[in-house]
Amino acid sequence: MEKHRAIPAGYMTVGEIAKKMNVTVRTLQYYDKEGVLSPSAESEGGRRLYTQKDIVKLHQIQSMKYLGFSLEDIKTRIPSIETPEEVSALLAEQAKGIREKIKSLKDVLVSIEKLNAEVSQMKTVAWDKYANIIVLLQAKNDSYWVVKHFDDKMSDHFYSFDEERAYALMNAQQNMYKKIDVFQKKGILPKSEQGQAFAKEFWDVTMEITNGDKEMLFKLIEIADKEKNSEWKSREDFIGDALTAYFEKQGINPFEE
Repeated sequence: MEKHRAIPAGYMTVGEIAKKMNVTVRTLQYYDKEGVLSPSAESEGGRRLYTQKDIVKLHQIQSMKYLGFSLEDIKTRIPSIETPEEVSALLAEQAKGIREKIKSLKDVLVSIEKLNAEVSQMKTVAWDKYANIIVLLQAKNDSYWVVKHFDDKMSDHFYSFDEERAYALMNAQQNMYKKIDVFQKKGILPKSEQGQAFAKEFWDVTMEITNGDKEMLFKLIEIADKEKNSEWKSREDFIGDALTAYFEKQGINPFEE
């Protein structure tokens, strides 16, 4: 860095460049400390001196900050940006990252709104249930609303699954609901071969989830009946018809005492 006894023509102090570029002196000092923008010279009295070239670089920094680049990105990328092609590639990469962030934020917003709807229906503050609703929302499991109806016994049982198995069961359940949607679009009936294969799969997963506990099974059925969502009701009807046909074919009635 050059040293000057006085401030020569063409140089500006940190205060002057701050005023000219509408930034704070503290910001420029921070940029200097982080190695993002250092002054071109210094007076013998220790005053930082900037040039027009520094102003151009500050414009780059401000533009890249506006576009969402971090200071670390700016610090490493500015020296290598020399051609329009490099600028274009950099902007394309940043645009992709921003689109991903927007999608992620939209998902978070949807989760917040859904959780808020559940919280407003719960009569007590229950952070353990909130946390598990969030886990289900993150997994995009449509049955997240079930959690608010859990009593202590059901909560203890469901939280007893290890994380890996819990996720596997959630995914299996979610995939079955998606399968129902496909069946209904294609006109596949609950009594069909595919419908009956689904019924067996659904019942096997249900038995694992409830550990064969009839009290818990009846509680889940009772909870499902409380859901007012038309999409869920349509799925519930398909499940009921498929299971009825499956049990008749097997000659069993699992609901008998």
